[in-house]
Amino acid sequence: VQLQASGGGLVQFGGSLRLSCAVSGLNFDDYHIGWFRQAPGKRREGVSCVSRDGGSAFHADSVMGRFTATRDNAKNTAYLQMTSLGPEDTAVYICAASPHGCYSDYAPYDYWGQGTEVTVSS
Repeated sequence: VQLQASGGGLVQFGGSLRLSCAVSGLNFDDYHIGWFRQAPGKRREGVSCVSRDGGSAFHADSVMGRFTATRDNAKNTAYLQMTSLGPEDTAVYICAASPHGCYSDYAPYDYWGQGTEVTVSS
């Protein structure tokens, strides 16, 4: 099983990025895809999640109204659209797959990718 996150980079304050999570080795339709982030010296934080049918998602309070999680089951890929980025969004962003549901806690997720780094300059 592989989850490959991509799309990170350096962006200016107020800018936007779209991250992708390409999944292989499992039946993508059966898994909910969560997005987490980890900043240096901080705990891993659940940011957003999209359910396996794309019909529901959660967003952490810190990103509500700015981040949107979606998916394309035909491409086995999930996305995280990020807008109005600020320095507080600087982190490594990691996608994960859960057969149980969308959760902000990392415990229900069975598979993890390596992450893509996002740096927001002020």
